[in-house]
Amino acid sequence: MTTSHTIAVLGLGRMGGAIAARLATLGRDVVGWTRSGRASGTVKTTDDPYEAVARADVVLLALFDGPACRQVVDDIRYSLRPDTLVLNTSTVAPAEASRLARELGPSYVHAPVLGSVSAANAGALRILAAGGEDALDRVRPVLETLGTVRYVDDASTAAALKLIANHSLAGAVLALRDSLRQANALGLPRTQTLDILELGQLGGLVARKRPFLLGEPTAATAEFTIGALDKDMALLAAASNTPLRGATGLAGAPAALDDDIAVAATVPAVADVVLEPLRAYIRGHATGDPAHFRDAFLSTAHIEGIRDGAFVSWRLDEYRTLFQGRPAPDEPARARRIDSVEVHGTVATATMTLSHGADTFTDVFLLVRTDDGWRIANKAYHRHS
Repeated sequence: MTTSHTIAVLGLGRMGGAIAARLATLGRDVVGWTRSGRASGTVKTTDDPYEAVARADVVLLALFDGPACRQVVDDIRYSLRPDTLVLNTSTVAPAEASRLARELGPSYVHAPVLGSVSAANAGALRILAAGGEDALDRVRPVLETLGTVRYVDDASTAAALKLIANHSLAGAVLALRDSLRQANALGLPRTQTLDILELGQLGGLVARKRPFLLGEPTAATAEFTIGALDKDMALLAAASNTPLRGATGLAGAPAALDDDIAVAATVPAVADVVLEPLRAYIRGHATGDPAHFRDAFLSTAHIEGIRDGAFVSWRLDEYRTLFQGRPAPDEPARARRIDSVEVHGTVATATMTLSHGADTFTDVFLLVRTDDGWRIANKAYHRHS
């Protein structure tokens, strides 16, 4: 490499800034540029991306999403020298990665990274790299400065695998949130709970994120934000056309999109006011008193499912006639639990499992917040014999 600026890093956010600093620290000639104009000051920067790109052997993209990549590539395309490599570490949709690979041809390497800012600082990223053999050979020294490289077949596969990896991270955050909510319900101290969780499968996440989980975010810097992970889950859901739990529920009070992902694990459980109609519904079953269902349901509600092989759709008054005002003979052996509640503004969904003797019921509820509070608008059930 003979040019003055051998590597141009376009995008100096959390990860881009860490990558640029790592390369510069190890003697690479680096110049950085950021669309926002804000930079950390750890590497040389320029206000003119065209000049930086024109003098670079490698243009490294570390941008937030596909639209940012498209805009930047379109802007700099005609400043690229014929022998310049474009190395894209951004997390984008598989289709977007394929489009960039087609447009930039053999000079393009798609290389999303797995790991945090601290991993980038230490050169411990895991990198999924896809490109032509010549391009990969030329860019290998840069990649190996940043971490361990795993080669995959094509840009689309690299992008898809990155989204799958982040989906597992979203699942871990939600699992941690569920554990903390249950611990809170049991009155367990947060520090003691984290000590025990650190011994288990979530241990690495808990160890890295303790300041955020203890409500001390000023003691640490957000490395991966809720907004970024939420964006990645939306990309995955769109690409797979398959529902995924990690695509929803990451954000919520007191979390904000620019908070670290660990803050999403500290979001309080659903407020009791949302649970009140579900608990009234449980009381109706436990006592056999149909009056409780007036507190649980809207008067317009329907209860639907398959009964004796035929579809039934009861109005609330019809449903209440099934209850005789006294508990079932085997009530002490029966059990009911609320499995999930997801609130979306003025509506919510919930599921419940009822174990009634030889039968188990899965109940699915749609709830609505009215002037009188939360009520069940409709219920559908499945009976397992």
